[in-house]
Amino acid sequence: MVSASAGSGKTVLLRSWISQSGVAGRAAWVPAGRGDRDPPRFWLSVLAALRQTAAGSALVRELTAAPDLDGWVITERLLADLAPLDDRLWLVVDDVHELGPDALRQLELLIMRAPPGLRFVLAARHDVRLSLHRLRLEGELAEIREPELRFTVAEAAELFEAAGVDVPDPAPLVERTEGWAAGLRLAALWLAGHPDPGRLAAEFSGTERTVAEYLLAEVLDRQDNAVRRLLLRTSILERVNGELAGLLTGDSGGERILQDLEEANAFVVALDAARSWFRYHHLFADLLQLQLRRTEPDQVAGLHQAAAGWLAGHGYPVQAVRHAQAAQDWGLAAQLLADNWPGLYLDGQAAVIHELLGGFPAGASAADAELAAVAAGDELARGSLEAAEWHLALAERGSALVPEGRRGQAQLLAGIVRLLLARQCGNRPAVAEEAGRLQAAAEAPEAVRPGLGEELRALALISLGEAEYWAARFEDAGRYLEQGIALARRIGRPYLEFTGLVYAAMIEFYGSASLAVEHGRQAAELVEQNGWADEPGAGFASLIVGAALVWQARLEEAEPWIQRAERTVRAEAEPAVGLAIHHVRGWFELARGRDADALAAFQAADRLAGRLAKPNLMVLPNRAFLVQALVRLGETQRDALGDSRAAASAVERALDLAEPDGALWWFVLHPAPSLLERHARHGTAHAALIADILSLIAGNRSAPPPAGPRPPLEPLSHSEIRVLRYLPTNLSMRQIAGELYVSHNTVRTHISHLYAKLGTHTRAEAVARARALGLLAPSPLRGQATRAG
Repeated sequence: MVSASAGSGKTVLLRSWISQSGVAGRAAWVPAGRGDRDPPRFWLSVLAALRQTAAGSALVRELTAAPDLDGWVITERLLADLAPLDDRLWLVVDDVHELGPDALRQLELLIMRAPPGLRFVLAARHDVRLSLHRLRLEGELAEIREPELRFTVAEAAELFEAAGVDVPDPAPLVERTEGWAAGLRLAALWLAGHPDPGRLAAEFSGTERTVAEYLLAEVLDRQDNAVRRLLLRTSILERVNGELAGLLTGDSGGERILQDLEEANAFVVALDAARSWFRYHHLFADLLQLQLRRTEPDQVAGLHQAAAGWLAGHGYPVQAVRHAQAAQDWGLAAQLLADNWPGLYLDGQAAVIHELLGGFPAGASAADAELAAVAAGDELARGSLEAAEWHLALAERGSALVPEGRRGQAQLLAGIVRLLLARQCGNRPAVAEEAGRLQAAAEAPEAVRPGLGEELRALALISLGEAEYWAARFEDAGRYLEQGIALARRIGRPYLEFTGLVYAAMIEFYGSASLAVEHGRQAAELVEQNGWADEPGAGFASLIVGAALVWQARLEEAEPWIQRAERTVRAEAEPAVGLAIHHVRGWFELARGRDADALAAFQAADRLAGRLAKPNLMVLPNRAFLVQALVRLGETQRDALGDSRAAASAVERALDLAEPDGALWWFVLHPAPSLLERHARHGTAHAALIADILSLIAGNRSAPPPAGPRPPLEPLSHSEIRVLRYLPTNLSMRQIAGELYVSHNTVRTHISHLYAKLGTHTRAEAVARARALGLLAPSPLRGQATRAG
């Protein structure tokens, strides 16, 4: 027996199964309707359908409708008629949910006592009260539910092809319809005959006339007034629970209504195992929002404001800000974002903060000191130190105008940004000063909201540790980092803990390259687990592994880690880390024998040195390597070694030092194969190590890479190319999502993948790289004079 429980679209799938499975002549189709709640009427339909099949026509006796017919009698008679059945016969009952209680019990009797040759296919929009547990336990029941009925992208492509509709990339439509068969069929009908269905597909939504009519007739119009009111008023939410529904409707029983709708497959989806949080199908939400604007346009802003207040009070600050913005209550939105910015930053949600700031009207930060401080932090994360300083100055000038009750909050936000700015510039005295202020603020409960004090202490300690690291004061750095990491772990701030662990691992690099690799890989795993791949700390973690692998002359393993660091860290935003990345890239190129590329890397690092406070751990070593690269480029011939005994002693001592930790980089950097070969012939304790080094030297002197731009690290998907075409425009990510009719998060994910695959960090870099690769047309302004403004 097969039981299918899903929303609309099941009938289409059942008919397709009958036509394609070869059972057309042996299947009796019974579409139950609302009139079939009366058992005799339903069973007369069953008898008629069975008699139309080859096997049923010979066995099932005809029965004439009469007022005194009894469903139980008909069921028993049908069992007797079918008892001799020795062929396979399928009874397909569609819309079983329309049957009344008596008809369901009679159908259950037929199922449990049916002859072996009779098979059942039951289709319903929701589970019905049939005692099928015995069949389930015996393995005689196959259940097909909504997830199995969703169309994949490949299946949707086949559907559009069969309908004669050319949709180059059906993935956005599948995402929008959530694989709903009827929705995709309606989309195919809507697109048919259009000269450019691929472009039109991006506009498909639940407000399209054919979809709206279907959803109104099949779902919304079937609900009573209380359910309709709940659906319309809660449609403004990304997700809803009973309490929030009660707030927006003024009624009780919201959770029960939502659970009933979910059980009925009425385009309501449960989000948790307890079935307390729900969301609406994308197309259904489109329709509900349209109906709300038509029926209660004056209530929409108030609903958003009420939702913002509830969400803010229950720990959902991001959604609260979005609803305040939707209500155009800019004061509330700014206050909510300012209150929650430290927590969002400490959770590694820089991209979310940037998106929320983009939801304010232009110039909003100039009129609000707290919002200006948040904008300064955002500019810092985006890589513009100058813009960050400008917004910070704006915040500090405007703090006097902040209401007295919030003035301490505004000053605290500015202090956090000053600390981050000093840390990114490697300004150790400024970091110490701002960290001291933050720790003092953390001791004043009236100055910070509950729970923020310990977070500020952890941030201050880890910032001090980072600053001491760049000043090469490793003992002090280790002490601060250890305290900050322990505190971050205790208060449950994993991103803050991670940033501290990265620098702790970097300190280990100077003690053991092997340990640095191990801990760097662990940090990278945390990145993947928590979705921090775009954060600067992720790039630094990759750099640690790459640097240690270069040090061990494991160059093939090192390069992907260095590339990941280069893709992730914006040097203009993190000049100290950016300098370190260029420096390690220089090491790598020297070891490969590509002296010109090494020189370019060391020069790029040196240019960043001017943006750092002194002293800095990396500046002088980088300049030493820069000079060495210049010398190597100018060297045409090496003099032979004069003192062979001294040379042999020096080589053996170098091998003694390199063997324990596998530090082979220097031997690849200064290749002397003939000296090593002679040393191996005259006796050494490191014959195997010498063989490894000679193999590395031979393998690393490969041909130079081909000229021209390097191809993307991975091929771009069709969806990524569609997003790429919008990057040269002035459209925001949210506007691009609107153009493509996908979610904002989908566009953000595609852009992140584009940056990774193209090896870029910013939108402008991605456009330039794509043009160089021929993925985008050349700029129409190329070669023309342009002016600012």
